Amino acid sequence: MADQYDLLVIGAGPGGYVAAIRGAQLSMKVGIIEREHMAGICSNWGCIPTKALLRTAEVYDHMNHAKDYGLTAEKFGFDIDGVVKRSRVIAAQMNNGVQFLMKKNMIDIIWGEAMIIKPGEVKVAPTKKKIVEPQGPVPKNALGEGTYKTKNIIIATGARPRVLPGIEPDGDKIWTYFEAMKPADMPKSLVVMGSGAIGVEFASFYRSMGAEVTIIELLPQIMPVEDAEISALARKRLEKRGIKIMTETKVAKVEKTKDGVVAHVELKNGSKQQVNGDKLISAIGVMCNIEGIGLEAVGVKTERGAIVIDNYGQTSVAGIWAIGDAAGPPMLAHKAEHEAVITVEKIAGMKVYGLNKLLVPGCTYCEPQVASVGLTEAKAKEAGREIKVGRFPFVGNGKAIALGEPDGLVKTIFDAKTGELLGAHMVGAEVTELIQGFVMAMNLETTEEELMHTIFPHPSLSETMKESVLDAYGRALNI
Repeated sequence: MADQYDLLVIGAGPGGYVAAIRGAQLSMKVGIIEREHMAGICSNWGCIPTKALLRTAEVYDHMNHAKDYGLTAEKFGFDIDGVVKRSRVIAAQMNNGVQFLMKKNMIDIIWGEAMIIKPGEVKVAPTKKKIVEPQGPVPKNALGEGTYKTKNIIIATGARPRVLPGIEPDGDKIWTYFEAMKPADMPKSLVVMGSGAIGVEFASFYRSMGAEVTIIELLPQIMPVEDAEISALARKRLEKRGIKIMTETKVAKVEKTKDGVVAHVELKNGSKQQVNGDKLISAIGVMCNIEGIGLEAVGVKTERGAIVIDNYGQTSVAGIWAIGDAAGPPMLAHKAEHEAVITVEKIAGMKVYGLNKLLVPGCTYCEPQVASVGLTEAKAKEAGREIKVGRFPFVGNGKAIALGEPDGLVKTIFDAKTGELLGAHMVGAEVTELIQGFVMAMNLETTEEELMHTIFPHPSLSETMKESVLDAYGRALNI
């Protein structure tokens, strides 16, 4: 029996490793259990390496439009092996960085598969997962199998791609984001099933690199969680880039052929079509990794495939906590990291504020970028709020025009009675960097009057944010 820990964290993704670090900062003895990837899916196969690919696509797009900037670029192309290698090197750097942070904060890495025996006791067995790059060797000085005692357990086991029966990924012609991130060859045509952030980002990347792309979405709009107006503008831009989009369309089955795949789809009107592609990416969401870790035996309540928690990460069993994807949507790394801090500080007995999911921003890093926080216009109306809505197009912003990025929109939603900012929704260049301004404003309970009296730098894309606020109250200056 190992020495007792104050905190054991199961899973070393963005939520897990942040929880471990915050625990160490608060003088806890901390161990973190991982079976496959230090830094988790986000840094190894998700958030970070996809942004590396999308950056490559962005630069390549600019090269294709060099003439628009008065430049000459001839005889350029891409090496797909080099594109993938850059992404994987960056993933490995993130992986090694987390290992360094564990060492710096004197956190024990325990390598293997965790099973909660009872509150305060975790058994670790040798991992059954195949260790693939960029993980490489097990971290030096990592502990291994055994039984470990602890005062508190945080479950941060993340999620994996959802699979539809009959459309199971095979790693060859039907891909998840794992295979889509490291293609051996660039497909000439691609079918993307699902239009959430993962699906749209890969559709954007492959289109930039020259593939013919079709997105198939079951719901009426792409990026279904976004404001309908923003989604419609994003769709228009994606279609202008040559991406075919089919909404209210069901994939009935996928047939693998010698040359690729055939998606048999059913449209809203009952008609049937076939969509051909070299490859198909299944991007229909993710599901929580909560099986096989002992939840049923110890009585941890789950619902709809996720662990049930309160706003502080507490599960139905004292001493067992859960954060991140394992605790359900929104399944975002920054939400997991914030939950990690809340939960550890709650364990430490500190005064903390519970998670407000309305203040969790969402970002999609396609071309054009999409970002949002808070209520959509439709949700605000459903909640019975009397609202004022402001809009400002990028074409009215000098910096956007100078960048050659005049297509975009900032939309703000205010409570008409109190001036409370209820939501902000954006599509266009760099909106994933701009959205934090509205997140901060909502967190500080900033009113429309205070935003109007805030000085934004000129020229900057951020001026579109202030103009949108002004427009909600009939005071926009540049439209």
